[in-house]
Amino acid sequence: MAKLSGNYEVVYILDPNLGEEATAAMVAKFKTLVESNGTLAEIDEWGKRHLAYPINDLTEGYYVLMNFSSKPEFPRELDRILRITDGVMRSMIVSKDE
Repeated sequence: MAKLSGNYEVVYILDPNLGEEATAAMVAKFKTLVESNGTLAEIDEWGKRHLAYPINDLTEGYYVLMNFSSKPEFPRELDRILRITDGVMRSMIVSKDE
């Protein structure tokens, strides 16, 4: 039997040089994307943090954590969008059901 929905967690790191407005717009964009494809349980903005290693010569990033449930196809699409969005330095989506 196919699974109808699953619980997921996504952490993404935004370029710290985006500025407050662009960062807020980016967070809102991904929040809206999740809400239109599933149920957003929680969004936690960790803010600027020091990176474990430099990414594109940057030593800081703006971290955001989202917990959501959606159909199993959506995380793959979310991952694709995160990868092609300028300003997103890294992202990782994990299933919390496994």
